[in-house]
Amino acid sequence: LGLGAVTTFVIIAQDLPEIRSLNDYHPKQATVVYGKDGQVVARFASERRTVVPFDRIPKVMVDAVVAAEDDQFFTHEGVDYLGILRCAVKNAVSGRAVCGGSTITQQTVKTFLLTPEKKLSRKLKEIILAKRVEEALSKNDILYLYMNQIYYGHGAYGVQEAAKVYLGKDVDHLTVEEAALLAGLPQSPNRLDPYKHPERALKRRSYVLTRMLEIGKLDRAAYDRATAAP
Repeated sequence: LGLGAVTTFVIIAQDLPEIRSLNDYHPKQATVVYGKDGQVVARFASERRTVVPFDRIPKVMVDAVVAAEDDQFFTHEGVDYLGILRCAVKNAVSGRAVCGGSTITQQTVKTFLLTPEKKLSRKLKEIILAKRVEEALSKNDILYLYMNQIYYGHGAYGVQEAAKVYLGKDVDHLTVEEAALLAGLPQSPNRLDPYKHPERALKRRSYVLTRMLEIGKLDRAAYDRATAAP
């Protein structure tokens, strides 16, 4: 059994995509048409995305994403083995998949380099590649890729377009409660759509704010203000 597992691992490790492409990130972006007065008059895109540098993404948005998706992001090396174990237990108890245990690094790998198929071989590839990505890129580089690429619903890809679509503002002007709202959406953009399902979006926002409080990214006063916001 042990030899078979090692053989399988070696075979999978030899058939992996290159991660060098992550260093040359040039995704599809919206074409913007401006009028004589400098105002936007039209936008054309198959994927509505406006890439923003990492230093334009406010700390509150980073904190919200980490709280929502991977609170050990800055300490693990690509894979949170305890998180995977916790999710396995939760899934076994509930009798269905209630969580996946993937880190932000693993989600980035899946989005850029792998297919979404739910197979053990794909999960193993994801784990191996996540470790390699962590060796090649900084944590901020990984967050930059993830937060500019992920889908937020209503055709919006990346945090800048999400901020525009849902809040009518640029990402660097987000408040705590707005960041928490956006950070909660990638889990299920359609099911948590604040236009169609405001009660679900509010519940998810409350979860993200609570996690931010629990991991020390918000104090009680800021949490109370954000929770009370419409």
